[in-house]
Amino acid sequence: MTTEECPVPLGVSQVGAGLCEDFGPSQGDEIIEEVGPCDDVGSDLSTLVVPFPELAPVVFFCLKQTTCPRNWCIRMVLSPYPLIRISIMVILLNCVTLGMYQPCENIDCTSERCQILQAFDAFIYIFFALEMVVKMVALGIFGRRCYLGDTWNRLDFFIVMAGMVEYSLDLQNINFSAIRTVRVLRPLKAINRVPSMRILVNLVICYRANHGNVLLLCFFVFFIFGIIGVQLWAGLLRNRCYPEENFTLTSGITLPAPYYQPEEDDERPYICSLAQDNGIMSCSDVPARREGGRECCLDKEDALASAMGLCVNWNQYYTRCHTGHTNPHKGAINFDNIGYAWIVIFQVITLEGWVEIMYYVMDAHSFYNFIYFIFLIIVSFYTLPCMCSEIKHVS
Repeated sequence: MTTEECPVPLGVSQVGAGLCEDFGPSQGDEIIEEVGPCDDVGSDLSTLVVPFPELAPVVFFCLKQTTCPRNWCIRMVLSPYPLIRISIMVILLNCVTLGMYQPCENIDCTSERCQILQAFDAFIYIFFALEMVVKMVALGIFGRRCYLGDTWNRLDFFIVMAGMVEYSLDLQNINFSAIRTVRVLRPLKAINRVPSMRILVNLVICYRANHGNVLLLCFFVFFIFGIIGVQLWAGLLRNRCYPEENFTLTSGITLPAPYYQPEEDDERPYICSLAQDNGIMSCSDVPARREGGRECCLDKEDALASAMGLCVNWNQYYTRCHTGHTNPHKGAINFDNIGYAWIVIFQVITLEGWVEIMYYVMDAHSFYNFIYFIFLIIVSFYTLPCMCSEIKHVS
């Protein structure tokens, strides 16, 4: 047998804290042999002492486990308390600084408070970067048991790299706010430091297949409700009361608004029902105009000769219900397409403002449309959770 096939073994002795040199032979110890890529070129075989068999024998092509820089890093990473506790304290400090940051008041960061927070942020970033370097030296970079072989370490790597890009852009006087938002991911580093929290997150991820079935059922139910809403009420929430098509005014006089608006901001619009629908509200129900707490009673012919304290009731001329161009709440509430219908459905199932939306639809289409909203809430809060729990139980 050649020397390469059966090399002469070296024993591994007990490794003490801070020991960084190679070890001599010792009887009865476990025999671990590796070929080192950074040993003397003139020797045909190099034998490495591997005090930590679960880690890579050599990283960065030349750092062995017994080499002083890497040995120190390994002991820092494998020690359960000092580095982890310091890291958790830094993460808590980062949460405090993120909560104290006021971007609207400190746009140019000229105040003393903002500069102090920036100094803390730089210290936190440097700590995370050094921690990443220590782990890379101890574990290696690529490989199943190396630094980037762990999912949470990849998250830490992404956060550090995003911070590096942020500081590089600051040096170039480039403002890229999207990179700054990565700072909010820093508290997630605590998951990698607290073992119990990491176990809980991993359990949630392990059940993602069941969650996919539940989400698929919810998507199917909401898709059905969205289609019903689009088919019944597409464009109806844009109905407004306009003047008649042949309505004319004397030169120099204009209507206060192109259509009737109860309020100037049009946040709570007056939605009327078309002639072919059976909605609750119609343009004949538009109230008289009021100015200064008084009800207006003059006609348009008296606009130029109005007496002191009297005003023209312009609201009496908004008599034609017609589909306009604006939906309620800046166009966010409507059933014009399936996307907006889903937005309305999500707002309804949160039980926030759903009554107002129901009234809009009842005013424009039919009184009996309340059945849709009541049934949607019952399905979302009672039937759907029971069905989802049954799916998870069966799975």
